[in-house]
Amino acid sequence: MTRPSTTLSVEDAIRERRSVRLYTHQALDRGTVRALLDAAVHAPTAVHEEPWGFVVVQDAELLRHTSDRAKPLFVEQARRAHLDRGGHTLEMFTRPEFNIFYDAGTLIIVCAEGEGGFVAADCWLAAENLMLAACAMGLGSCVIGSALPALNLPEVKAQLGIPEGFSPVAPIIVGVPAGHTPASPRKEPRILSWK
Repeated sequence: MTRPSTTLSVEDAIRERRSVRLYTHQALDRGTVRALLDAAVHAPTAVHEEPWGFVVVQDAELLRHTSDRAKPLFVEQARRAHLDRGGHTLEMFTRPEFNIFYDAGTLIIVCAEGEGGFVAADCWLAAENLMLAACAMGLGSCVIGSALPALNLPEVKAQLGIPEGFSPVAPIIVGVPAGHTPASPRKEPRILSWK
């Protein structure tokens, strides 16, 4: 895939971005991934710390293995937190064929170096830049928070090449959407105070 040009305004990208969970088998090339990473590093950063680092995984077997490792950990954590109540179903995570990465060809993990009051926030700002850039390029993306319990295991970090001193913060799948993802309804802004 050659890098698509960005054709959406910032406002359009904000309103058109979706959590895409259905992808074609078309692979993203290095140029496209590098363009996404370039957008990510232009995010705001507290005291110009730039605490982020990125792990790119495109090996289908490694993605499947990581998914299989992550599913039972997420189910266990979700049950302890009672996330299986109130309409959320964990049943799909118990199916052997379910892939938490939705068979997307690229996983980009935004990792944080060190700790501090703004480190995670900076990484999430980078993640949002990456996802908006993906949308503007006609690509789909989705944060896969259910992968975090596994991604933080020492053996999984070693398999993925996440160095000592870095912690996964935002695992994002990216790819070419297979179809249209409708918008989710949003509530009006809840203004707590306006003085």
